[in-house]
Amino acid sequence: MEELKKQLKAQIIEALNLQDIKPEDIEDNAPLFGEGLGLDSIDSLELMVLLERHYQIRVEDPREGRKILQSVQSMAEFIQSKQPA
Repeated sequence: MEELKKQLKAQIIEALNLQDIKPEDIEDNAPLFGEGLGLDSIDSLELMVLLERHYQIRVEDPREGRKILQSVQSMAEFIQSKQPA
């Protein structure tokens, strides 16, 4: 799980072009939206594309997307839950 979270942080930085942020600057449980990284709705679409492109996971329900994209931790848990056992 730790490796997945590191990978996710790097992918988020790259996908959203967050030039002044390093993976170690993002806390696992920090909110990605609002007071955390301060992402917005356009960024959430980019993160959905990231999930589909890198992990072949498509999120159809926006309410589910809000829960999934709360933090790096919630994204990693969701990705793990969708991986074959």
